Amino acid sequence: MWAGRAEAYAASFGRLCAGPVEALLDAAGVSAGVYVLDVGTGTGTAAVAALGRGARVCAVDADAGMVTAARARGVAAELAVLPELPYPDAEFDVVVGNFALNHVGRPRAALAELGRVLRPGGRAALTLWGACRGAGQELLGRACEAGGAVVRPGSLPRLDPAEDFTRTAEGVAGLLAEAGFAGVDCAELAWDHRTTVEEWWGGVAAGLATVGAVVAAQDAGTVARIRREYERLGAEFSVGGGELALPHVALLVSGVR
Repeated sequence: MWAGRAEAYAASFGRLCAGPVEALLDAAGVSAGVYVLDVGTGTGTAAVAALGRGARVCAVDADAGMVTAARARGVAAELAVLPELPYPDAEFDVVVGNFALNHVGRPRAALAELGRVLRPGGRAALTLWGACRGAGQELLGRACEAGGAVVRPGSLPRLDPAEDFTRTAEGVAGLLAEAGFAGVDCAELAWDHRTTVEEWWGGVAAGLATVGAVVAAQDAGTVARIRREYERLGAEFSVGGGELALPHVALLVSGVR
């Protein structure tokens, strides 16, 4: 669902996902001279921020368009799909992943791979969307429901139930501990994503994320109804001038190899 959509991502959901980047880098201990791997870099936002702190940075993403976009921002990015990374054992001081864990089919194998490329004592820090959601996270889903969207069984990508995990602070901390990390800490982050009515709809219109896939599967009349409901419901979050402040909640987890 991300292929060929790097530009649309950068202008919509990419701005949202930039919200916790500084907290992510703080949790990982990213500072000058530290050798960092950014997994699932997208258009390179976390990697660029780490470079700004004076770190040495490599990055990977599963989509070629995202890799190209990250390279255009000065990031040493490569195409790679977790759980297989093109690096030797114990190569990095730090591994970060900004919302990468939500998009892998084998999360436990992915975490084991992150541990493999970390040096002993190195830190991993990850953000991910959890079970607790802010009111702004529900806006597009509410608009789809109110607009009469139909979701057909099997039409959306789903994680194999055998690979799933409890998406709470305790559940995610346990997942890291199971993968061999020590000193695991997991907490909720909350922030208001500032956007505009048109910008936030643009990601959906481009077919991004699960909600974009849902909208893309509807007929034109249903899409028009969803858009009307989105504008109506979005008024709850209006701060004037066509701008929205959308409350979001995510999990930030870190641990030591």
